[in-house]
Amino acid sequence: MPNKKGFSELFAVIAALETKNEVERFFSDLATPAELEAFAERWRIARMLDAGERSYREIAAITGASTTTVGRVARFLREEKHQGYRLMLDRLS
Repeated sequence: MPNKKGFSELFAVIAALETKNEVERFFSDLATPAELEAFAERWRIARMLDAGERSYREIAAITGASTTTVGRVARFLREEKHQGYRLMLDRLS
């Protein structure tokens, strides 16, 4: 991460949010509608990949995402060290 201090402060603020309403309010100020759409799209892709019922091309067609985006989400879901998608998929299951 390029700016560890800035990211650390941002992540601390996000962790301090207590309700879904607070999260919605904060992210509505923080991100543009297009950025929020991209986040939502990636999360939807992660859920579909985790279900394992569709190909990358099918997921791309359903979500409107590129197959590159689907592949990137798949890589982070399965291979990258952060495992943030996995953390939340497991927590919400």
